[in-house]
Amino acid sequence: MSAPFPRLRLRDPSPELLELPWELPLEDWPADTLAFRELNVGPSRHLVRFLAVDGGLVALKDEPIAIAEREYEVLRHLREEGMPSVVPLGIAVAPERDAAILVTRYLRNSLQYRLLLSRVPPGPGYLRDQLLDAMAGLLVELHRGGVYWGDCSLANTLFRRDGNKVQAYLVDAETSELHPGLSDGQREYDLEVLVENVAFGLADLAEAQGRHGLFDDALAAAESVRHRYQALWDELHAEIEVSAEDRYAMAGRIRRLNELGFAVDELDLEPGRPGQVRVRVAVTNRRFHAAELERLTGLRALEGQARLLLNDLHEYGAWLGCTEDVSLTPREVATRWLGEVYRPALERLSSVIGPGGDAIQAYCDVLETKWLRSETKKRDIGLDAAIDAYIASGPAGPEISGALATAP
Repeated sequence: MSAPFPRLRLRDPSPELLELPWELPLEDWPADTLAFRELNVGPSRHLVRFLAVDGGLVALKDEPIAIAEREYEVLRHLREEGMPSVVPLGIAVAPERDAAILVTRYLRNSLQYRLLLSRVPPGPGYLRDQLLDAMAGLLVELHRGGVYWGDCSLANTLFRRDGNKVQAYLVDAETSELHPGLSDGQREYDLEVLVENVAFGLADLAEAQGRHGLFDDALAAAESVRHRYQALWDELHAEIEVSAEDRYAMAGRIRRLNELGFAVDELDLEPGRPGQVRVRVAVTNRRFHAAELERLTGLRALEGQARLLLNDLHEYGAWLGCTEDVSLTPREVATRWLGEVYRPALERLSSVIGPGGDAIQAYCDVLETKWLRSETKKRDIGLDAAIDAYIASGPAGPEISGALATAP
């Protein structure tokens, strides 16, 4: 007797997904007829398999029903709120086995922390600092959105290079909970778990690399996540009191938040002491520069990538204004930058980006190469020379910053 068909929910369903053998336990899905891929995954309490379909690579995880349904709802919420996490595609529930299969889209160009840090010496360094900033930033975004993670760790996170920074994504929400808002106690406990787990992850990595004397360093690095989290949380929730006439200070508060990548949703001014006003700012998700880049060019990028590309675009606009003595609108500058700078550069880089590569990140790496080599030579070497140097030195792998791929 064949197994009953499970209760299946799919977001953006495709015929290929519908045809999968959902009635079978995941471990019994036939490897001879399905295109499974072997990928390194961190420690998991549940079976995880990766399957190639027309829409790309999907991750399938076998879990008890209660855990899978909670994780699916949390991931849906994160997706709808634009927070960094893997994208849920569906869930298949088999009540007779108390089993479910959670389906998520594989995060392209992503890395586990071990691979991210494997190309640099163990211990302190700019890349580890970027990783710690990314972990703190991710937890702040989750807490602001009413998400209690419950098992914050490096192992439950994926990372992507984001311009000259690193972006962290929640990949495991088995223990996560949704709330209208989190209490200070919930936030503090979640942060304490993160600090402990980061310390364990860094110490375990140092041990695996034969650097047994770095345990104290791992503890200190993990503790810094607490300070990074608190500094960002305080920045986002600070109330300042300024003179009622000091519009520059009010605008400066907004500029500072924009620099951190947050768009302002609402500015609230209330009377304070005589002649003073209290300034409160409500912010949205961390995509200020990404939204502006998409508005001007149609390019969809990560926040750090977008910041670098916008700087390049504005620099090109200033150069056009000086050399051609013209006054162009921002959208006209963007159109010319796309046609005269960005797209020609990608054509030259196409041979080293490869299929499935991150073209926007490759261009960001070239900009980083240009800046570093220009600093060395004390002059602007130009974009063409930077592309030549980037190609000649061998493009950075996804696990390291473009800065490491540049030669003197």
